[in-house]
Order: sequence, then C-alpha cells, then structure tokens
Amino acid sequence: MSKGIDTPILLDFPEQIETERLILRPPKPGDGPAMNAATRESLDDLRPWMPWAQHVPEVEETEAICRRKYAEWITREDLMITFWRKSDGEFVGGSGMHRINWAVPQVEIGYWRRSSMTGNGYVTETVNALTAFAFKYLHAQRIEIRIDSRNTASIAVAERAAYMLEAQLTNHDRAVDGSLRDTLVYVMFPPDAQQSS
Repeated sequence: MSKGIDTPILLDFPEQIETERLILRPPKPGDGPAMNAATRESLDDLRPWMPWAQHVPEVEETEAICRRKYAEWITREDLMITFWRKSDGEFVGGSGMHRINWAVPQVEIGYWRRSSMTGNGYVTETVNALTAFAFKYLHAQRIEIRIDSRNTASIAVAERAAYMLEAQLTNHDRAVDGSLRDTLVYVMFPPDAQQSS
C-alpha cells in the first residue's frame, strides 16, 4: 500500500525529462529572457485564462520568477517545468506539478505554450511526460488538471492525454475578468490504483 511522503525535500528524482521532441526541466537562473519573450508573444492568448498574464512583464521580473521557482523545485514546494524544443533550443512553454499534497501524494498539472508554436502537440507531449514522471518518481496517487470550462484548447489537451472528466464545479471561482466560472476537474490515477467508492 502506498504511503504519503513525509520529507519531500529528501526525495531524489531527475531534473530533466526528454521526450521525442522536447527537453523538460525546471527553470534556471538565466532563463528569464527566453521565458519573457515567449510570454510577451503570447499575452493575448494567455490573458483570458492566466491571472499572471495581465500585464507585460519586464525581463527582470521573469528572471526573478525563474530563480524563485528553481528554489521551490529544490525544496519540493512546487515543481515548475519549462519545456524547450530539442531541434533548436527554443523555449516552448511552461508546465509543472503544482498544489502538491505530499500526504497522498497528489499533484495538479498546469500548462501554457507560446502562441507561435500552437498546433504542434507540444503541450500534450509535455503532459504525457509529466504524468509518467509523477507516477514513477513522486508516487502520485492522483493527478488533476483543473480547467475553466470555456477553455476549449486546454480541455482538448487533457482529453488527448487520456485524462477522465471527474467533475464540473459550478460557479467555482472567478475568472480573470471577474465573471463566475465553472471548473472542470480532469483526473488520472496510477494504472494499479484502487479508488474507494
């Protein structure tokens, strides 16, 4: 029977994941300019969904985020991931395993990609890799993807990655524009998991 993880800072796992086309790794000092360029390029697509995408960030602001998130990776408080194209080293987007409940363990996967790289399947490739990583190295017993019910592109990613719609939470939160939003909860469990009824 799987148990929670009492001291996650002692949990060892790889800092880099390779997929067919991508390198996935935590943000590092010096990544700020590349992430900032991708964010600026993609603001129009990100603004309806991401609270952090409501203003044009300065490079220094993005660099500070990269450094803080790398520190959180080391302490296992939050596991932000950046993903980069193997063929040319271009920054593709951000993802990660967030809102970690080590007592289960349970994680939530989030994701975004730069607008110029839409339609290539990079986000689904990333979600598939992080799902496998979470089961193997974090011993996750539950992985969630929570999505604004109006975000059809994000829903398509969850469904392509074979996540199951578990619930629709009506009037669950406020969207970035202040309107009430429904949240869809997509889930995946380990292949050998036994869910309680």
